[in-house]
Amino acid sequence: MQRVMVVGAGNGGVALLRMLYKTKMMNIIAVVDISEKAPGIALAKELGIHTSTDWKHILCEEIDIVIEATNNQNVFQEIIKAKNEHTIVIPGTIAHIMSDLINEKEALILKLKEETYKQETIFNSTNDGMIGIDVEENIILFNKTAEKITGIERKKALGERITKIIPSSLLPTILKTRKVEINQEQILDNGLKIITSRIPIVDDSGRLLGAMSIFKDITDVVSLAEEVTDLKEIKTMFEAIIQSSEEAISVVDEEGCGILINKAYTKMTGLTEGQVIGKPATADISEGESMHMQVLETRRPVRGVSMKVGPNKKDVIVNVAPVIVDGILKGSVGVIQDMSEIRTLTNELDRARQIIRTLEAKYTFTDIIGNSEEMKLAIEQAKLGAKTPATVLLRGESGTGKELFAHAIHSDSDRKFNKFVRVNCAAISENLLESELFGYEDGAFSGAKRGGKRGFFEEANNGSIFLDEIGELSPQMQVKLLRVLQEREIIRVGGTTPIPINVRVIAATNVNIEKAMSEGYFREDLYYRLNRYPISIPPLRDRKGDIDLLSAHIIRKFNQEYGRNINGISVQALAVLKQYNWPGNVRELENILGRAIIFMGYHESEIGENHIPPLDIQAASHYKQLNMHNKEEKLADTIERIEAEIISSTLEQQEYNRTKTAQVLGISLRNLYYKMEKYKLANNSMQ
Repeated sequence: MQRVMVVGAGNGGVALLRMLYKTKMMNIIAVVDISEKAPGIALAKELGIHTSTDWKHILCEEIDIVIEATNNQNVFQEIIKAKNEHTIVIPGTIAHIMSDLINEKEALILKLKEETYKQETIFNSTNDGMIGIDVEENIILFNKTAEKITGIERKKALGERITKIIPSSLLPTILKTRKVEINQEQILDNGLKIITSRIPIVDDSGRLLGAMSIFKDITDVVSLAEEVTDLKEIKTMFEAIIQSSEEAISVVDEEGCGILINKAYTKMTGLTEGQVIGKPATADISEGESMHMQVLETRRPVRGVSMKVGPNKKDVIVNVAPVIVDGILKGSVGVIQDMSEIRTLTNELDRARQIIRTLEAKYTFTDIIGNSEEMKLAIEQAKLGAKTPATVLLRGESGTGKELFAHAIHSDSDRKFNKFVRVNCAAISENLLESELFGYEDGAFSGAKRGGKRGFFEEANNGSIFLDEIGELSPQMQVKLLRVLQEREIIRVGGTTPIPINVRVIAATNVNIEKAMSEGYFREDLYYRLNRYPISIPPLRDRKGDIDLLSAHIIRKFNQEYGRNINGISVQALAVLKQYNWPGNVRELENILGRAIIFMGYHESEIGENHIPPLDIQAASHYKQLNMHNKEEKLADTIERIEAEIISSTLEQQEYNRTKTAQVLGISLRNLYYKMEKYKLANNSMQ
């Protein structure tokens, strides 16, 4: 924990002291003020914090941060001169801004907790049992009614696999089929019979998030229905059950005229008994055909039919079954389920997850796999760089994990609770890149959004921005980025007023920037700004000893994604993988193992040599020969020769398809065109 000294114990210092002590984010070593009667001095003594009237004898190597809250420029300058190189001095105004940001964060977390409480209240107030699982089959929802019906405590169920808690559950099947199953009978492990509906949980983009089961205990109802055959005797009980049900139910006679609806039906559709009872079965339908009439004609049930009912055109799913007594058709029963509420709750949950995801990066240093000395060195450099505010330049070939390092650096920095914005400079067209990075003012250009738009740098304020493929920037954009790094401010497109920003820049490239700089394609001044803290990430061919760990990690990942249970990879298969030089690095290894798992039989539990797709080992040997240095040529010339030969060979292998060639080489299409022109390979291509 960072050690802090607060200089200035007036009203501003008191506010800062209370904030720091409350959050417990820093270790307050001392509070200093020239007046022993300052309110902050008294507060510090109450809290057991050392106080003094002179900061000079306290400032030492162990002080990490000094917060200057006197608003006296002379005091601030004196502290700057006296501090050691590891100590950071923060003006009181900046500290107050930090305080406001922390308060906003706590307010957001409180709001999320309130929304979560509302959702749990809704789930627990229903008379239906509800169980939800995520895509990994772990229980994420288990309401009180489910606890009562199953006899399983909620705290023991949450977080466990559904098959461990309820072995007979069919929710894992729903994850695989993505099909809705309505009103299915099921016998629980405790002997109770339930009627359950199972639905997949899918977001607007079609991504599977999990599955949910909604069920009722019908053991007593089924027992009575089996004993009582007289329709008149069961009518009272039947009506009572229907009226107490939370699901909307409608019943028609053999002629298709309404004879019974419950309160839930009226609440859902907005139709009263007078508008339905004695009326044709089509009276409640806004869009769609009557399922009651279809069931009466076919004497067969229908399930999961979507339609709109009532004057408000409510979206529902309908299940209708015939009522047959002693072989005689007496009518049909329909159960109507409103899907809008579940969709609303799912959308709210998605929005909450999106808010949480914007507060932090996805990965940490624990997600970086590798025990080789080269990888350990890169990780140690990255951890050290995470603790400094300096711009970091990640260098390495495509597929080595530069973005993974960028996430980890942000997660390990003091900005980890602020935004982490990712930008691929090569993926955004040149004419849009400036407006995307710096934003634009209202009316800046045709089609501009009314009111303007904040750019990526403004979105990342007080956080980190990851600029991938930085070597693909045009000279014009290089000038604008240089200004941001120098002045710590941006100007929106169409604007004139500079906007100050506090952003930590993490850049990445897979090109030789020094070579591009010598050829005039990359600005020298921008290079020195970016290259302040370079980190080189080794290619996979230089750390083949990590292939064992990487393969185990990738197999675990695909087991979860594909629903497989692959135990590992054979020694022979690993030997084949280690003979290959992996021009596509870890991304290519992941591709090879993924294809192997896809084509494996479900009875197979280990990846063998026969599962590995053919690897061009000869190309790997040729690659080694290409890398042989001619003593008569300079290193830069050797690199250019090898690069030209590899591009030419890959173009020939891909039948001169530039798009496929760029994908195989792991570079952007724009970069491939540049290199082809540079090495005069364009004239040799066939398309």
